[in-house]
Amino acid sequence: MKLLLINPNTNPATTVAMRDIAREAAPAGVVIEAATAPFGAPLIVDGEQARTSEEAVLAMFDARPPYGVAGVIISAFADPALAILRERYAVPFTGIAEAAMAEAGAGGRRFCVVTTTPYLADAITALAVRYGHGDRFLGVVLTEGDAVATTNDAAGLPAALVAACLRAVAELGTEAIVIGGGPLAVAARAIASKVPVPLIEPVPAAVRLAVRRAAEHAEVPV
Repeated sequence: MKLLLINPNTNPATTVAMRDIAREAAPAGVVIEAATAPFGAPLIVDGEQARTSEEAVLAMFDARPPYGVAGVIISAFADPALAILRERYAVPFTGIAEAAMAEAGAGGRRFCVVTTTPYLADAITALAVRYGHGDRFLGVVLTEGDAVATTNDAAGLPAALVAACLRAVAELGTEAIVIGGGPLAVAARAIASKVPVPLIEPVPAAVRLAVRRAAEHAEVPV
């Protein structure tokens, strides 16, 4: 089984990091390939950049439709172009926000999203409602400081995320936390043991869901 992971931002290092985490999460026999958006921003931190990332993702598939893969993962937390792509192509598409929220809310757990990007908070809330989690979603908790500086600070990012996670537990009573952002994937893995509630990493969650969908899709008679 081959899955394709799409990075909707233009940072190839982020693509490699997310691809490697996806490969670690994939079961035996699943191959993960990855591709980077052809245009846009190196980090998606506001609505305009999110809209551009959607255009970039659509352009990628206009140029090269997803033939030869069993599933596609859209690896930005706004799940850009996800609904449009599902209308255009038969291959199963999975968004990392979609997958992570599904795991976080499993069993009726109340959950929140911890992220670095304040300008996307409303969009994340809208996604939670769209995916049917409105009664369980407690909101978005932000790290302190500038979003770009915090996200690009490899040494300081884990501590900033932990602090936000602990605030979410203390102030919201959250029962699970989603780390909201593909570029935060490496830091999310590093802090899981420091958070007292289940911490959902969006890229591995998306791999698990994409594998299930691909297997189910393959069994559907033509």
